[in-house]
Amino acid sequence: MAVSSLLNIAGGRASTVLLVMKRMLLLILIAGICEPTEVVFGQAAAEDNGTVIGRAAGPAIEAAVEDVNSDPAILPGTRLSLISQNTNCSGFLGTVEVMQLMGNDVVAVIGPQSSGIAHIISHVVNELHVPLLSFAATDPTLSSLQYPYFLRTAQNDYFQMHAIADLVTYFGWREVIAIFVDDDYGRSGISVLSDALAMKRAKISYKAALTTGASTSQISDLLLGVNQMESRVYVVHVNPDSGLSLFSIARSLQMMTTGYVWIATDWLPSVLDALDPVDTDKMNLLQGVVALRHHTPDSDLKKTFMSKWSSLNRKNRTGDSEFNSYALYAYDTVWLAARALDVFPE
Repeated sequence: MAVSSLLNIAGGRASTVLLVMKRMLLLILIAGICEPTEVVFGQAAAEDNGTVIGRAAGPAIEAAVEDVNSDPAILPGTRLSLISQNTNCSGFLGTVEVMQLMGNDVVAVIGPQSSGIAHIISHVVNELHVPLLSFAATDPTLSSLQYPYFLRTAQNDYFQMHAIADLVTYFGWREVIAIFVDDDYGRSGISVLSDALAMKRAKISYKAALTTGASTSQISDLLLGVNQMESRVYVVHVNPDSGLSLFSIARSLQMMTTGYVWIATDWLPSVLDALDPVDTDKMNLLQGVVALRHHTPDSDLKKTFMSKWSSLNRKNRTGDSEFNSYALYAYDTVWLAARALDVFPE
């Protein structure tokens, strides 16, 4: 995926990250390093092997750093260095890890995967004037207006929620039930969906919130509750690491049959892309579910990167997890930061 396509994904805000990079590099220049020979990037993310997004993004980030360092046309005489810290999916630990990254004179932080942690870390990087580039924090309320050192390098959930509202309107449905994870990512996304539906004279008749890491019995109780309601149109906006269990339980409750409509946000395609080989049982479970997928334009760079994916997995010992869109976003995030640094002297 070419960097130019990422600039479009970033909403035309590449100038923002360039300005932020200039500010940080200016501090380095003032310190007496006129031509830095090493630029350090920090990575704040959950452990690579622990999440669907992490297994895709971890190898991609390391590959991007290697590719930048091997390209003589960008940052000549300067080498990128990557330092990784594990946020453990915790806002408190994420803040501690970012503070440790700051002690290594990083010029940019890549991550985190979680919108909730991004909210917390953004306060830290704002005070320290270090740019935070997140390829997976899709909460629409994360804004550069509030967090001037935050830059999102993926689509935020505003767009897919409006697409769902269009889909609901097209089929003439007037009410939906929202099933979502009860965190910043889930609540903000469903809030946007509610506004988008209202513009179409439709509405969310009930909001069913699931706690992070909800047990089987909790999911079952929630589904039994929504099954008693009039609407049979469900929008599922949950985390990719636990979302499939919801459909498994729904099937056991006979809620995946004719008369029910299930719409999943982009978390589901990310999970399905990670299945290698394809799990026929899971695919059969999801028959009839409509899901939204990130659109990433085809390009020669994208094809080349996908062809290297197997070797990247072996090198990073991440198993045989399949390529998904977050790998592209993570890869392009490194390149975006590198190009911003490269044009700074100009």
